[in-house]
Amino acid sequence: MMPSIKALRFWADLLDSRFTIPGTEIRFGLDPILSLIPGLGDLASPVFTVVLLVQGLRQRVPRAVMFRMVINALIDALIGMVPVAGNVGDVFWRANNMNLALLERYAEPGRPPSSGDVAFVWIVIIFFAIAVLVPALIALWLAIALWQIVVGR
Repeated sequence: MMPSIKALRFWADLLDSRFTIPGTEIRFGLDPILSLIPGLGDLASPVFTVVLLVQGLRQRVPRAVMFRMVINALIDALIGMVPVAGNVGDVFWRANNMNLALLERYAEPGRPPSSGDVAFVWIVIIFFAIAVLVPALIALWLAIALWQIVVGR
């Protein structure tokens, strides 16, 4: 069962714009805070993006708009890769809010998704899984190699 648009709004707001920096009008959410947790923190936005893409598929959002949503998420991921500056960048690049706005603006309910739409979403899900798993596996491999050097094997 997919979450309602109201629930998606709640999560997009929580991740991107729930809080305000005191004395300013700069808003931020949990995304830059969670990204301080290595590995785990970088999963919140990609997982939410996948949920939005699946919802977009169900609502028959055009492929071009879904592609824009993926690009927004990729830009967010690239910004987040920069140590420290990425956390600051997450405050200003609110991909979750942008993607929800695209979903709401271009949704055409009532028509079932085509097999091409389904394939597109699965390709994106696989891409995100690879994008998350490959760096994690490289980090694990480096940690094992370093451990072997330290213990002298």
